[in-house]
Amino acid sequence: MAREMAEQPAVLRRILDEGAPAVRRVAREIAARRPRFVLLTARGTSDNAALYAKYLLEIRLGLPCGLTSMSTTTAYGARPDLTDVLVVTVSQSGGSPDLVASTRAAREAGAITLAVTNNPDSPLAGVSEYHIDILAGPEKALPATKTYTASLLALYLFAEGLRDGDGAPAKGLPDLAEQLLARQDEVRALAARYRFAERMVITSRGYGYPTAKEAALKLMETSYIPALSYSGADLLHGPLAMVDNVSPVIAVVTDGKGGEALQPVLDRLRDRGADLVVIGPRSQVEQASAGFVLPTEAVAEELQPILEIIPLQLLAYEVTVARGQDPDAPRALAKVTETR
Repeated sequence: MAREMAEQPAVLRRILDEGAPAVRRVAREIAARRPRFVLLTARGTSDNAALYAKYLLEIRLGLPCGLTSMSTTTAYGARPDLTDVLVVTVSQSGGSPDLVASTRAAREAGAITLAVTNNPDSPLAGVSEYHIDILAGPEKALPATKTYTASLLALYLFAEGLRDGDGAPAKGLPDLAEQLLARQDEVRALAARYRFAERMVITSRGYGYPTAKEAALKLMETSYIPALSYSGADLLHGPLAMVDNVSPVIAVVTDGKGGEALQPVLDRLRDRGADLVVIGPRSQVEQASAGFVLPTEAVAEELQPILEIIPLQLLAYEVTVARGQDPDAPRALAKVTETR
């Protein structure tokens, strides 16, 4: 896991230098077919990447998007009319049977099908009309790290290609990712603070919400700490009652409209005396119990999730090590989860 986290700057550079032209070609071919809306299909970490794509496509392109429930097809046999609908299936391995079956069914129902995977020879790529290779290289650790950030960047470039953009704002991401990885000592100090936590709450809004969900997943699958992720808006609708001054709350504060929308939530958390950890701009970190400052001043809001998750991946790793557990051997997990 440590080695693959460290590979992320190189992976991001590879996508920008080698993968971007192919992503742009796919995007332009699909744009020419004028899909009427988008359905996103995924599981686990890839589901969080798909949620990021939903924000991108709805905000940047005005395309309505939905996250599919695969069991409607695989278990219940539903066959909706998907003529002129773009179905994007995100999967690191491209091998899960339900992803393959639902994508095949979508194509038979008239959908434009796109697979976004780390394996161009996968069954999922084979049943899809189009494919984007995220070029992350073999990922052997069970917790997905580099394939997540690679998926986010590939999906960003795809969304930009649909609107005939060139993705130039992403050029600085590899260098910023290197800077974040070099600050592991800061994250280790946070991990020491929270190694005995019995529960964590992670919250954000807007583009940061997929980051909150992915961070919670990483913490749960490596350290086994129950980590509950909520949109800031949903946190106020009931779950705020469980927040106290013992269990830490991690707030992912995107520098932009998402962070502005989260501000009332941060105020309520401070009023409750929460042990508030902020991952975000310096101005927000200085008002929290602890935090990690992100270099997001010149980074577009829609690109910040690619950076936000890196200190949280490091946190999951460091908390796991501090608790005397092995992040490379999470119990009861396999690299390819064969759901049906």
